[in-house]
Amino acid sequence: MLTMEEFLMIRDLYNQGLNISQIAQTTGVDRKTVRKYLATQTPPSAQPRTGKPGKLAAYKDYIQNRIADYPLSAARIYREIQEQGFAGKYTIVKDYIRTIRPHTPVQAVFRYETKPGVQAQVDWGECGHLKADGRQRKLYCFSMILGYSRMRHVVFTLSTDTPTLIQCHLDAFDSFGGYTEEILYDNIKTVILKRAFRASDHQWNPKFEDFFLHHGFIPRLCKPYCPQTKGKIENTIGYVKRDFLLGGAFSSLADMNRQVRQWCNRVNAESHGTTHEIPVDRLHQENLKSITAIPPYLLRREEHRKISREAYLSYLGNRYSVPYRYAGREAILEIQGDQMIVRVGTETVCRHTIVPGHARIIREREHFSGLLAEAMRCNTQSGVASRPFFRLIGPEVEHRSLSVYEGLSGEVQP
Repeated sequence: MLTMEEFLMIRDLYNQGLNISQIAQTTGVDRKTVRKYLATQTPPSAQPRTGKPGKLAAYKDYIQNRIADYPLSAARIYREIQEQGFAGKYTIVKDYIRTIRPHTPVQAVFRYETKPGVQAQVDWGECGHLKADGRQRKLYCFSMILGYSRMRHVVFTLSTDTPTLIQCHLDAFDSFGGYTEEILYDNIKTVILKRAFRASDHQWNPKFEDFFLHHGFIPRLCKPYCPQTKGKIENTIGYVKRDFLLGGAFSSLADMNRQVRQWCNRVNAESHGTTHEIPVDRLHQENLKSITAIPPYLLRREEHRKISREAYLSYLGNRYSVPYRYAGREAILEIQGDQMIVRVGTETVCRHTIVPGHARIIREREHFSGLLAEAMRCNTQSGVASRPFFRLIGPEVEHRSLSVYEGLSGEVQP
């Protein structure tokens, strides 16, 4: 299509008396084109192309619906439509999502980098609610990230108490193959009870102090009301919510943790956005403290449950049997690893191995031995000794002496 300047030049040459062949020779434009533009008074406007739709066209409705429901990242959307058969590049998806999502400004922060093996960062995040043990409970996300390699470890829990915090550390140490010289925390009661001006005067949570002294790492505290101090882990918590949890589908807490382990394996094997290196490759440079160099840390935690009338108690969505004579009593569960000890008062009443899954029933036959015979005996005794709900009585009769009746008959006794 000719420009406005070329169109006006053709019209001007024609007005000067040149014919179509001469105009074509002068301007270098084809004679058919010259004839077409001489036949109209205005240059034709550009018409939109009607070529075949692009690779992303079939997925735009899905992308728009997903973005409308959840503020998912472009990377997350790209993975989802790949599973549906999309064969295009990531940049096409990213550019399109940028046009349909409003820009949100972010505050600039100063990034502090650590050397290999020096520091890890830990944080909790609240992630809504999950039904467990027959009631709605808060869902929490524990995350630890190694400062140098950016290796991540994530687990979901139903508690943030100190035993849970310690168990999450042990799982992370096992996942990484070791631990750093120091770990950075928020000012939370499960770590520190009272903060002092000097670190040597801090009053640590006794259970957590026993844990970090056993392993020999140094706990560090971030500045109060300054989450940027541990920006790496803050970004990780947000990333977990956006890229994994948001819009996900899970059948139970165990299923959620199974899926998040797969998610961690994937992101730890991808190039990190800041270092532009793969975390699992940089992990070899961390030179972490070995977890095999010290004795295993024995962690024991307690949970309180009420034993049901059917002689079961609930733990993490599964039901475990208890000797029937303790039905209705309050029990204390001592949890160590995958082992559970059930105590009622000071008496240990049974032991169980904690099983994965949801809505499973773990029943020991000996816990109900003699229950049927006792129930039948109670029913027989209750039938003999039971009192009726009501009683029948005869009509009330007045008792009078015979002299009354004799007086009424008018007879006189001699």
